[in-house]
Amino acid sequence: MQPILMVVPGLVFALYFFVGASSVVLADWKLEWEKIVAAAKKEGRVTVYMHSAFQPIAPAFMEKYPEIKVITVSGRGADVGSRIIAEARAGKNLADIYIGGPHTVNSMLLPAGLLEPLKDALILPEVLDETKWITGRHRFTDPEGKYNYAFLANRTGETLAYNTRLVNPKDFDSYWDLVDPKWKGKIVSLEPTERRLGGTMQYLYYHPNLGPKYVKRLFTEMNLTLAADPRLITDWLGQGRFHICLGCIDVGQAIQQGLAISVFDTDTWKEGASFSTSGGTISLVKKSPDPNAARVFVNWFLSREGQLAVQKLTDPGRHPNSGRIDIPKDMVSPMNRLVPGREYSDASKPEWQVMKPIYDLAEDIMRQIKRKG
Repeated sequence: MQPILMVVPGLVFALYFFVGASSVVLADWKLEWEKIVAAAKKEGRVTVYMHSAFQPIAPAFMEKYPEIKVITVSGRGADVGSRIIAEARAGKNLADIYIGGPHTVNSMLLPAGLLEPLKDALILPEVLDETKWITGRHRFTDPEGKYNYAFLANRTGETLAYNTRLVNPKDFDSYWDLVDPKWKGKIVSLEPTERRLGGTMQYLYYHPNLGPKYVKRLFTEMNLTLAADPRLITDWLGQGRFHICLGCIDVGQAIQQGLAISVFDTDTWKEGASFSTSGGTISLVKKSPDPNAARVFVNWFLSREGQLAVQKLTDPGRHPNSGRIDIPKDMVSPMNRLVPGREYSDASKPEWQVMKPIYDLAEDIMRQIKRKG
């Protein structure tokens, strides 16, 4: 029995060492988190500049942290970004957080030097755990990978719809089928310069099997009818005035209303399936007036609880898909939901975020169309 008794103290020491080290790490983050939360409650508020679709998130946060009031400034991404820049130039630091599309960050806020590294603000273990996210890593859209966190993972192609009485979806297995002459004059689309079509334009432009030549051919050779109102073109599609629609955003609601509309299952097409962050990224604004409250908000927002709130409360009728994979997806709109078992590429990677050449091409297309008209 003596040898066994001699080994036991070593095992106890080893267990003490590893368990003790883990306890220290656990205590460290908890202590840090408690200090930040206490300081945030003293600040008493956090100001979030956001796309209007995310407004319902504010009450959910305040239910968790009633001592911290959420002040929101909402609007379209470019408008919100312009306001942050104007306020900074005037010496007014009012915004703590920006939530919206990555293009506003990469083309406006980052070049202006108005963001803090969000990566450094992540504290909660469940937020730091990258295995909880779709790619097994934290997704940042900026080249340095630390400023603009992509929290949504909506499937791309959700804006490409068709009239079920006029189109057989089995006739399509590639985006190139859209430029078949038989569809000439039968497609309606948002204007290519419309920011709401930005995600689709981004996918078409940067996909290695499509690219600028495809975009130009689609918009200049197919006699597309263009409009600036996505709801209007959705109505036209349902009425049968057009066979195919690029940029219809209320398809889920239209289907519920019994209109003859459906969405192409582009995931199965030759170009492959992909997902993007759509308008779902979050960043920390530099010289935040409430830095502790901002850190509490960011960690809650990216937690399991926060991302469940994003899926349930954001944009009713078009509920988005969070990039977190440890939460249920039953509330996610079918247009945004990823299909289990399929492989998806990430369209929110930094090299796809350069939008200037896309918008330059879109403006050139609009000029060509106007000259023809």
